[in-house]
Order: sequence, then structure tokens, then C-alpha cells
Amino acid sequence: MIIPELPGYLSSIGGEDYKGYIIALFTLSAGLSRPFSGKLADKIGRIPVMVTGVVVCVVVSLLYPLMTTVSGFLFLRFLHGFSTGFTPTGSAAYLADIIPFGKRGEAMGIQSLFGSLGMAAGPAVGGYIATIWGVEPLFYLSAFISLLSILILYRLKETLPEKEKLRLSHLRLGRNEILEKRVFAPSIVLIFSVFSFGVVLTIIPDFSEHLGISNKGLFFAVFTVASLAIRVLAGKASDKYGRIPVLKAATLTMVVAMLTVAFADSKLMLLTGAVLYGFSIGMNNPTLTAWTIDLSLEKFRGRALATMYIALEAGIGLGALASGWIFANKVENFSLIFFICAGTAGVAFMLLWFVPRPERNMVSGGK
Repeated sequence: MIIPELPGYLSSIGGEDYKGYIIALFTLSAGLSRPFSGKLADKIGRIPVMVTGVVVCVVVSLLYPLMTTVSGFLFLRFLHGFSTGFTPTGSAAYLADIIPFGKRGEAMGIQSLFGSLGMAAGPAVGGYIATIWGVEPLFYLSAFISLLSILILYRLKETLPEKEKLRLSHLRLGRNEILEKRVFAPSIVLIFSVFSFGVVLTIIPDFSEHLGISNKGLFFAVFTVASLAIRVLAGKASDKYGRIPVLKAATLTMVVAMLTVAFADSKLMLLTGAVLYGFSIGMNNPTLTAWTIDLSLEKFRGRALATMYIALEAGIGLGALASGWIFANKVENFSLIFFICAGTAGVAFMLLWFVPRPERNMVSGGK
């Protein structure tokens, strides 16, 4: 909801040279918190980890209007990332606990479908609210909507069989507790796949304005809605035909999408790129999550998913930083950064040809 308006808001308080940090700082703190959220999800439970992320989101959203300096804003962006560092780790582990092995891809498609509904409505509604009432009401509404999820979590039953009470030792990480080696393959593919997402989040609001599109959230709404149409189908396809074939189709589509955006010189062409990008994201995300769960051990499921999300934040953060440096508020650099995105998606596509095809019992077991 707030992302499309953040570049303009940062510029309004004198931080136009720091737009790349809007996403980069958020993803940095999310990545740093992932090993802790993964360990805590495996120790104290999935629900407490989810609740922690929601509370951070609510508090930070309420503080945004109070921070009117560039340094204060960037500090809040860093803190805000802890919400993403915790809630998705807990929710993905929770879902993995309750879904039959043979329906993982479909389940992840359904979960991401609902996430996409929020991501589709958020930018469009946020852009409308900011246009009519300004940015401050947007921050307060964001906090209120985040708070509503607490009501849902309150009624869930914990799925971790042997739940421990929180201890100080849970906050200390051993060398082997940071990353789960079993899921390195999907994590590396993910880094190259989501590099473009960091660029899109950072650059598309300015690019939309450059093309004369008043609602800077329109691209986000279009690509997210497009992803809705394919997520469940892609999940089912990955259950039936395997994760790798679906991911090859996803990354190749992403290459075409980024090339379309790079050459866009009109609203129609930009939104065509948004549709293609939505298809690629809709195939990519649930399939990579299901693949990660396939490769993980049940007792380290939180750690495995945290590793995947660390890769997610690393890819998005690198994309956001690179886009800020390369774009440098010069309109002639728009195409260059999207060409680079096409290249990183192409690297992900090539890597998938070197991944051994999983055995069927790996797709349906993961023990």
C-alpha cells in the first residue's frame, strides 16, 4: 500500500538521492532477522513468530508520519523490515505443517494468491488515498489493516509438536543455524529471479510518472492481478510435472517481461510488461517455496524457509541498490536497468538447466 508513494515522500523531505535505500534497508533488516525467525519458528512455534512481525509492522507504520528527517525515515525503513523477516517465515512453516505432501505446489499457489490480492489492492488503494488525502492517512490505514491480522492469528492452533518457552539461548545462533545447506539450489535461483523485483519496487513509480501515468501504483496492481490468474495453476503444474520445468517457464517469461518494460514508451507497452511480469512472478514464487519445502527436513523447516527468504531479501535488496545507483534520477538510464534485470532473469533460467531433476519421492516426501 505505501511502497508506490515512498519515493515521492522521501523526495519531499529532501532524500531524493536515497531512493535506492527505501527497499534496500527494508530487505537488509528482513534478511538479518531471518535466521532468528527460522530458529524461533522451530523452537517456540510458528504463531509467535508471525505475531512478532505483525506488531513491528503496526508500530512502524504509526511512526512514519512522526519522522520528518531523511535519517529518521531510513531508520524506520530498516526497522520495518523485521516485520517481513518474521511473519512470512512463520506462515510458510505453518502452512507446510498442515498441507499434504502431494499438494504443496497447489497450496503455495493458494497462499500466494491471497497475498497477491493484498498486493494488488494495496498499491491501487494507496495511490488513490495519497492523491485525495495525502500520505499521512495512508500510513495510519496501513497500520490499522496490519492490526486486523492479529485477529486471525489469535484463533489459530499452534502446529509445532514440541513447543519450547522463549529463552535467551534461542537468540544466539550457532554457525550451522544461520543457513540450511539443503535448500541452496532454490535459494540461488531465487536471488537472480527477484533482482528485478527490487528494481521494479524502486524505479517503476518514477518510470510511471515519466510516461505520464498519474497513479504510480497502477503497474503494481496490474502485474499482481495478472499473477493471480496463474498462481494456483502453476502450483498444480509443479506438483504434476515437477518444480524445474515450471521455473524454467517462469524465468524465461521474466526475461521477456523485463525487455518489454525496457523498450516501453507508452502506457500500453508498460502495462503489457506488467502483465508478463505478473505471469512470471505467479509461476516463480509458489514453485520455489514448494521446492524449498521438498528439500527440507521437518525439524529444520523454519530454518530452510528462512534461508529461502534470506535469498529473497538479498536479491530484492541488490536490485534496489543497483537501480538507485544506475538510475541516479536520470531518465536516460531507465532502459539500462531493465536490460540488466532481463540478464539476471536469464542467469536464473540457465542455472535451472544444471539442477538435477528431483526424484518423485522428494516431491512428495521431504523427510
